[in-house]
Amino acid sequence: MHSINTEECPLLKGGYSEDMGSELIQALDQLEKEKGISKDVLIEAIEAALLSAYKKSFGTAQNVRILFDRETGEVKVFALKKVTSNPENDYLEISLENARRINATLNENDIVEIEVTPKSFGRIAAQTAKQVVVQRIREAERGIIYDEFSNKESDIVNGIVRRSEKKNIIIDLGKAEAILPPSEQTPGEEYHFNQRIKTYIVEVKKTTKSPQIIVSRTHPGLVKRLFELEVPEIYDGIVEIKGIAREAGSRTKIAVYSKDENVDPVGACVGQKGARVQAIVDELRGEKIDIIKWSSNAEEFISSSLSPAQVVRVDLNEEEKSARVVVPDYQLSLAIGKEGQNARLAAKLTGWKIDIKSESQIRAAIENQMFTSLAEPDDLEESDLEESDPEEDYPEEDYPEEDYPEE
Repeated sequence: MHSINTEECPLLKGGYSEDMGSELIQALDQLEKEKGISKDVLIEAIEAALLSAYKKSFGTAQNVRILFDRETGEVKVFALKKVTSNPENDYLEISLENARRINATLNENDIVEIEVTPKSFGRIAAQTAKQVVVQRIREAERGIIYDEFSNKESDIVNGIVRRSEKKNIIIDLGKAEAILPPSEQTPGEEYHFNQRIKTYIVEVKKTTKSPQIIVSRTHPGLVKRLFELEVPEIYDGIVEIKGIAREAGSRTKIAVYSKDENVDPVGACVGQKGARVQAIVDELRGEKIDIIKWSSNAEEFISSSLSPAQVVRVDLNEEEKSARVVVPDYQLSLAIGKEGQNARLAAKLTGWKIDIKSESQIRAAIENQMFTSLAEPDDLEESDLEESDPEEDYPEEDYPEEDYPEE
């Protein structure tokens, strides 16, 4: 966060002399350049501070206006009085006769300004103005920081790990500090002092103090933005990210699609010798990434989503939006993944419920169904048993050759 250097501004050092006006203007110009705070905002803050100081020290019965000369830095106080034939309140009204001594063109009900700047006003006002001006400067700085980082929501920022507070990791983003809460920290990932780190801005909140910036290392958007930064084809819109399923720190599946038939979306994301995807894996501290080619054909998409496992067949149930996937026996554990992770991420990526079976499991289920049907003769007529042909009841085409082990 920016600090306010009182040496930069003569007013803030505790005194306000007649010859300091030009120095004050120079100080305000310097604050505007270095901190990006509008000079007009600072002058308004000073005027408000001086008005407050005057009313506190000299009473609030008068209506007064503070004039801060933006060229010279000179400060004057003017009392505002209404011109009337019969004034009843000397603080708020002035007779027409006295008003015309100041300005002959004035008429009744006009407002006249009379300078009432006290000789000691500079010394009295500066003490009060100091706190008000500092506060306004800080408010302006907080507003600038909020605007800057609220525009970066859903984007990646670079930062440096500074400290840990109640399990929260505080990250220095340069102009502000961000909070990486425990829920947004990648399991197993360690954060060390002065470590450079990329994070994803989840939310920026306005508070009575500095803006609260919440960042994440687990959000799928972090992977998305990393690919957009690393893969020019995604940045240019040739390759589109259709979906991401992530279990932070362990594995991510990302579905990509190319609008150009001549561009391989998976190859573009992988890069030459895997350089592009490896850069992202390194940033994510070794998290595995499966890049899937998206397809509008649900069977193809589901089959690809279970990569690196090979799929024999996909049977869809459109009503329940579920799919039964058949894989070779030796690929079953790979398709399901450790603790079901591969199947779980595939289901999340595709939006389909996925039930994975091996070829032997499907074959056993079919055989069991056949034996169950044949083991119930009481329900059939004797003539039916004699004429029934198992080959006709269960035609060969229902069982592809690959379902049967070779002799």
